[in-house]
Amino acid sequence: MAETIYDFAIVGAGMAGASLAAELAPFANVLVLEAEDMPGYHATGRSAAFWEECYGGPGVVPLTLASGNYLRDNGFLRKRGALYIGRGEDRPSMDGFVEQFSGTGVTIERLDRDRLSAKVPNIRPEWNDAIWEPACADIDVAGLHQHYLKALKDGGVKLMCRAMVGAVDWERGCWRITTQSAGTYRAARVVNAAGAWADVIAQRAGAQPLGIEPKRRTVVQLRVDPVVPDDMPLVLDISGGFYFKSDNGRLWLSPHDETPSSPCDAAPEEIDVALAIDRFEAVTDWRILAVERRWAGLRSFAPDRLPIYGPDPDVAGFDWFAGQGGFGIQTAPAAARLGAQVLLEQSPDALTRTIDTSNYAPARFSASKARAAG
Repeated sequence: MAETIYDFAIVGAGMAGASLAAELAPFANVLVLEAEDMPGYHATGRSAAFWEECYGGPGVVPLTLASGNYLRDNGFLRKRGALYIGRGEDRPSMDGFVEQFSGTGVTIERLDRDRLSAKVPNIRPEWNDAIWEPACADIDVAGLHQHYLKALKDGGVKLMCRAMVGAVDWERGCWRITTQSAGTYRAARVVNAAGAWADVIAQRAGAQPLGIEPKRRTVVQLRVDPVVPDDMPLVLDISGGFYFKSDNGRLWLSPHDETPSSPCDAAPEEIDVALAIDRFEAVTDWRILAVERRWAGLRSFAPDRLPIYGPDPDVAGFDWFAGQGGFGIQTAPAAARLGAQVLLEQSPDALTRTIDTSNYAPARFSASKARAAG
């Protein structure tokens, strides 16, 4: 029997790789290689699980807004609302935030102290300024991931777990992908959806790394007194020092850390847990009764903090779907559809027609572009 040559071999089965594989499946023969025992072990399985229109900045807004209807229509969102909060000295930042998102299509509203305190009980009086973003919602991350895993399975995609990629070599007109324990595969194109390992995979294929940097993010689950209201909004510091939200009577809290890290199975550091609690106690007078859980994950950013979708301009047959930071889950529907359309050279559809693909193209970092500019 002749050896199968896949149209696309996707490295990584987290939200990025799974969603892209599901979108490619109707049009191509697709293989997905996942290093872990199960898909979604790293960033996907450790998400703070919210869809927030402003998260990631104006450059990410088109992907977020385009994904919103898909997520709502398929039952993956539960409305919560979000508040960016500040003190008197933060007014320039608050004003700048409003200006930054003006004209992007997001809905935000300035709130005074009285309306802020009605939404966040026990908030300290010095926090007297807020920006209300009513569309913010919780995401059923596990449900969305399973949705795409089912779609790729139904579409005939071959998913291999425990398949850590060791070598990627161009041989006899296609890629030869050698895994450490799951055999060798061939594909016409390799798609790099490896998250924190994206630059590592690129180097193994002979492509230039694009400067994708993994950064650790810590979350703790607290039991507090009084009990956190279930309908409390997501609360974010306008200066980026923390965020917290309620979850079944508990509080999820992050110091909003972005600590550079090598690709790894991230674990929380005690200093970050302590920092989160210290910042939280400066915001509210809730009494912390217990730290019940703590975890960390890696969010991977390109140098300009925008995602990277499409063909590598210097290595034929090598494609990128990476650098999605902390917004890869909330943008998954539009990003996957867009990524598939780029790889298949299809025209935009109703989900993607408002998105400028060039903003996310790998060519913006390429060696060939740098040489041309020089």
